[in-house]
Amino acid sequence: MYLTDLRPAEGATHPEKRVGRGHGSGMGKTSTRGYNGQGQRSGESIKIGHEGGQMPLYRRLSKKKHFRMPYRSEWSIVNVGDLAGFANGAVVDAVALMEAGKIKKERDGVRVLGDGDLTVALTVKAHHVSAAARAKIEAAGGKVELLGQAEEAATDA
Repeated sequence: MYLTDLRPAEGATHPEKRVGRGHGSGMGKTSTRGYNGQGQRSGESIKIGHEGGQMPLYRRLSKKKHFRMPYRSEWSIVNVGDLAGFANGAVVDAVALMEAGKIKKERDGVRVLGDGDLTVALTVKAHHVSAAARAKIEAAGGKVELLGQAEEAATDA
């Protein structure tokens, strides 16, 4: 096989359209450009979003600030330092945190972050626990149990 043997696939190419070559060609007179106006002139270019003088769509629509993604997860955030008020050996879950006034409601789950210190051994049940928080809870003699999707992912691994 040689380079000269290579051909485009069947139907991949078509003959060039010859415009402005008389009425018999079917593309004479206006050469497929229609009648008078900006589109018929040479060098014609209309910027994207231009609507011929009408107020453009991007200016007609309201400017949405602080847009909230519709399917974003909302977490109830708790720091390790907030858990220090619980009794030694207590089970800390969303219900216990609400009763203690650490969170207002559970939302899509509880997320434990590593700010603060912990001296009591607790069993923490949450949907997400950061690595720093896990290390501090386990160093104090407690343990972490993941709930929901994180629990399923842990069992699959």
